[in-house]
Amino acid sequence: MEEARLAFAQDSPPLAIIAAAKIACVSLTIDPSLASGSAPTLHLSSGDFIHGINTILRYIARAATVPSFYGQDAIQAAHVDQWLEYAPVILSGSEFEAACSFLDGFLASRTFLVGYSLSIADILVWSNIAGTGQRWESLRRSKKYQNLIRWFNSIAVDYLALDEVVAAYVGKRGIGKSPAPSLQEKVQDWKVNTSGPEIDLPGAKVGEVCVRFAPEPSGYLHIGHAKAGLLNKYFAERYKGHLIARFDDTNPSKESNEFVENILEDIDTMGIKYDTVTYTSDYFPKLMEMAESLIKQGKAYVDNTPKQQMKDERMAGTESKCRNNTVEENLSLWREMVNGTEIGMQCYVRGKLDMQDPNKTLRDPVYYRCNTDHHHRVGSKYKVYPTYDFACPFVDALEGVTHALRSSEYHDRNAQYHRILQDMGLRRVEIYEFSRLNLVYTLLSKRKLLWFVENKKVDDWTDPRFPTIQGILRRGLKIEALVQFILEQLEKQDDFVKYLNPCTRRETSALGDPNMRNLKQGEIIQLERKGYYRCDVPFIRPSKPIVLFAIPDGRQQPRAN
Repeated sequence: MEEARLAFAQDSPPLAIIAAAKIACVSLTIDPSLASGSAPTLHLSSGDFIHGINTILRYIARAATVPSFYGQDAIQAAHVDQWLEYAPVILSGSEFEAACSFLDGFLASRTFLVGYSLSIADILVWSNIAGTGQRWESLRRSKKYQNLIRWFNSIAVDYLALDEVVAAYVGKRGIGKSPAPSLQEKVQDWKVNTSGPEIDLPGAKVGEVCVRFAPEPSGYLHIGHAKAGLLNKYFAERYKGHLIARFDDTNPSKESNEFVENILEDIDTMGIKYDTVTYTSDYFPKLMEMAESLIKQGKAYVDNTPKQQMKDERMAGTESKCRNNTVEENLSLWREMVNGTEIGMQCYVRGKLDMQDPNKTLRDPVYYRCNTDHHHRVGSKYKVYPTYDFACPFVDALEGVTHALRSSEYHDRNAQYHRILQDMGLRRVEIYEFSRLNLVYTLLSKRKLLWFVENKKVDDWTDPRFPTIQGILRRGLKIEALVQFILEQLEKQDDFVKYLNPCTRRETSALGDPNMRNLKQGEIIQLERKGYYRCDVPFIRPSKPIVLFAIPDGRQQPRAN
């Protein structure tokens, strides 16, 4: 294996990669200079680079001479892949003990996770457990999971490199516990010296970077979107590149011009300067041409399998009865879809990828579906619309995007993104992952926020109780404060309706100084012994009182809203 340099963020060292390299006697130059939240990148002496923990581990396993490092055969290799996909669960605080319990049961009669010798699956799972620091050590002393502890200790004794790596990089609290301080510094100071070591986009060159902020116009922007928007802004300015504001308007049932206009307003409020505004709908004709081309090449087919059955077959890895249709049959059904006929409405265009792939996103994903709803820009011109998975890589490539910033929730879809680009014959676009922003007791899902609006639980998308950009501004918070919220939090998977607080609006009638009638909307006023308030509705006439919103200061509960 050729010489390589491993770059990673100092607060999240890739233990498994470093340990695997040591065990395989692969020489690595360690470079902990990437920004917090960056995925590790392996730079080869040939000029090529490999991005992401699992991809780098697979490369080391294939290039090394260690027997069965990636399994003895294709079946074992698939099992290794499954463990690589599962391993991140261990680092999820809420899932840690459940993962330990699962592993304990699995290892009841096994010495290794796959086959009869050490593989990169063992190294990654072992490293992730060790990476939790004191939490694992406490469980280890408790003897709660005997099979897991036996396996963990056995691996550590036989492969001393693992303990050496842990001793060098893991503290008592474990790795990855710090809330990305370098990110806060970047957002607060956009004028960064580009010659410094913080240039960390893989393969990026100053003056040649193009990124895009691509929200779907199906709601107002919330503070979760702020992270993606500000990161794109940062990289565009750091590399003296271009930033595209693109509306991913591929679902006419959810989108509207109201959302487009307010998203543009929010982008401007956040100080995000873009070079151009585009719409995925601008590319509908070319997207349809590409879909038809893939059908003709045998890389896509039209499937009339019912939706639920299709979902079940994908989960089971069962090929559709339509997968081997002739090109002529597929084109005939495609025309039915384009015309929105009764037959066409029952069909979907699917990519012919790999129904046996352990990564289920590669199991013949849907590329096109029918929808007869009115589109906010193109009206009723089209009866078929591309899925995000199909349109996003295509438009990224055509618009010259060099790096697509995506939150880690899309991690499993990265392989799909690159495979679709490959089948389309388009250039490669690098993916840069960042952690999704989650806030405790706060919903950051447009679908769930829409529920509140539609069910009249709030006034509208600008309600001051809402985590939308416009909502928090009405509440009296400042744009500068958004930086404080760009920290990863625990994700809640519970039914959000159960946690609905029915009493979030408190009104108090009060008498004030006559001069308060001169307050203008948006002005801040301090009321003695009460705190600071923002004027939401100024004085109009005696029958219409002034409305003030209490601004939370972190020291006391608001007494009146």
